[in-house]
Amino acid sequence: QVQLVESGGGLVQAGGSLRLSCAFSGRTFSSYSMGWFRQAPGKEREFVAASSRSGVTTYYADSVKGRCTISRDNAKNTVYLQMNSLKPDDTAVYYCAAAQTFRVPLRSYEYDYWGQGTQVTVSS
Repeated sequence: QVQLVESGGGLVQAGGSLRLSCAFSGRTFSSYSMGWFRQAPGKEREFVAASSRSGVTTYYADSVKGRCTISRDNAKNTVYLQMNSLKPDDTAVYYCAAAQTFRVPLRSYEYDYWGQGTQVTVSS
């Protein structure tokens, strides 16, 4: 059974940066595409970023493109989300997700496993 544990969330001022981490265990990490999603209060969960199994191919939501970078270290079984120039609209619970597929899924229903989430709050 895959387990995902996010960390790195917190309170930051607008314009600041955070790096989220997601530790993967239970299966072979390099066999899974990884994604980050977020959910703000009263809103649906939305796609943020995704990485192929090797990390070579990545995708971003338009809302974070140029400000966020997804990366992974297959030796450490960890995926990261570096977030810069944060805005109050980035405030949400951030979830990492894993999908055992050759593709790079962009939709939440395509992912098999989810972490518990980490809160990111950006103050204005």
